[in-house]
Amino acid sequence: MAVYIVRRLLLLCVTLAAASALIFALTGVLPGSIGRIMLGPFASQHAVDVLNRQLGASLPLWERYLHWLDGLAHGDWGRSLVYDTPVLPLVLDRLKHSLVLAAAGLALLLPSAIASGVYAALREGHAFDRIVSVLSLSFGAIPEFVTGVVLIVVFGITLHWLPIQAMPAAGAGTLDWLRHLIMPAVALALTLFSYVFRMARSGMIEALAADYTRTAILKGLPRRVVLWRHVLRNALLPTITVVGAQIGWMVGGLVVVETLFRYPGIGSLTYSAATNKDIPLLVGCSLMITLVFALSNFLADLIHALLDPRARHAIARPV
Repeated sequence: MAVYIVRRLLLLCVTLAAASALIFALTGVLPGSIGRIMLGPFASQHAVDVLNRQLGASLPLWERYLHWLDGLAHGDWGRSLVYDTPVLPLVLDRLKHSLVLAAAGLALLLPSAIASGVYAALREGHAFDRIVSVLSLSFGAIPEFVTGVVLIVVFGITLHWLPIQAMPAAGAGTLDWLRHLIMPAVALALTLFSYVFRMARSGMIEALAADYTRTAILKGLPRRVVLWRHVLRNALLPTITVVGAQIGWMVGGLVVVETLFRYPGIGSLTYSAATNKDIPLLVGCSLMITLVFALSNFLADLIHALLDPRARHAIARPV
């Protein structure tokens, strides 16, 4: 297991290094001048050129990348051109909010989708299986902004049961926070329900038909023991991998939901940085989202290896 973890960590470092170079290269070729963005459209070209030289924007791309890596190693991610504040504290603050929203969405998604998928597989072909399968496909086909608008109109405007904005006032208690997060969390859960449900259902059906399940049944083990010790452990392995990938999306890909519910997460911050051509902030947000994606997939692979010895033995085997 130790060899597996070390190799996965090395692969994680290589992935982040390649991603940082790609992100910096893509943002470095975007049209526009940092000096022009900071000074405005009416500043003289001479003033813009002087500021670009002071900021190092006139240096070659590879040299700017090395300077950026040096600052990154010392905790300096640059300074936002729009917000006029260091990038790292701003990104971490927005990341904290996105993690809270993603946790709320997962708290609704995982129990409902996995339990429904397991029960549907146990009742394959029956009414519950057919109804939930149709509903899950319907939810998966509806974009999250449509689901969010329907939730706002019904529960926020018509019934006045829930607040429209996802961010409560300063000093709000835990219950108030939960009330504000219900609608955006439900919008996220409904969007991803189909994917997780279908993975849990198909994995459960495959495990129920496996040879080891039939062997356990022929040995006379109780059905409950067979399901818990033999079927579920193997059936949920693909679902764990899928959930790890979805966590990264729930943290960094929530631009629509965060904008709709006016939630200050890292997704909306990335969108703001892109529209305002705030290159340092855009690079910082993109790198942080990449880090979240990489870490969530690493944790999913780690859990997968703990549950399935074949995975860790395969990668730990000497070449």
